[in-house]
Formats: sequence, C-alpha cells, structure tokens
Amino acid sequence: MKVFTIGFTKKNAQQFFNALRKSGAKRVVDVRLNNVSQLAGFAKRDDLAFFLKEVCGMDYVHTLELAPTKEMLDEYKKRKGDWATYEKRFLDLMEKRKIEERIPKEVVAEGCLLCSEDKPHHCHRRLVAEYLKQHWGDVDISHLG
Repeated sequence: MKVFTIGFTKKNAQQFFNALRKSGAKRVVDVRLNNVSQLAGFAKRDDLAFFLKEVCGMDYVHTLELAPTKEMLDEYKKRKGDWATYEKRFLDLMEKRKIEERIPKEVVAEGCLLCSEDKPHHCHRRLVAEYLKQHWGDVDISHLG
C-alpha cells in the first residue's frame, strides 16, 4: 500500500497541486484538527476539496481521528512544548483510538495525508503514516514535502 504525506505551508498553490498530481495519489486525507482557518489560504476545507477535484481529479476526506487533540496541539504549538513529549502523547492517542482498526485501509491506501507543517519530521502526519505501517505492515511511505 502506498501512502503519501504533504504539508501546505511554504508552498504556493502551483507547487502544492503539482506535487499531488505527480504523486499519483487518489485522494487527500486531511489529518488537521482545524481545516477552516483563514491562515490556511488555498488549503481551507471547502476550497481545497474544490481545487483537488478540479485541478487534480482527486477526492478529499477529513479524518479527525487522525488529528491531535486541541489540548495536545496547544501545548506543543502555543506553549512551545517539547517535540518528544508531543510525539509520545500523539502515539499514545492513536493507540487509544485504535486507528489501525477504525480507519478503513481503503481511505488511506493511495492517499496523501495532509497537514500544515512544511516538512514531515516534526509533524503528526509522519507519525500517523509510520504508526499505520507498524500495524498494517505493507505500507510504503512517500513524503511529498
């Protein structure tokens, strides 16, 4: 199973949609807690769903079960929390939610996990992809940026 990840910050619309189109992904799986922020620009939920369909011929799915809690995100972002602590708390949350059982494989397969962070190394989309690989086995992860 192929799983892609991408963040929209520090990319213009052309870079973002070209990367998605070239990837071969069939859908974007939005793993953001807040997908309607004015700061999201072209990646706001309704605009993104429209652009994905029109520009890339892709579907859009928002999956809150793959997002952190507001408290967890606030601790890390607003209160300048420690990445290692955030990572452990988020991994524990995915385990508690049993996402490997509750998220249908066909939603993630050939999909692209979307979050806001520019790079995957300090973003929960990478943690989601790696967690699913650990539990599902045959998962090939490709970070588009």
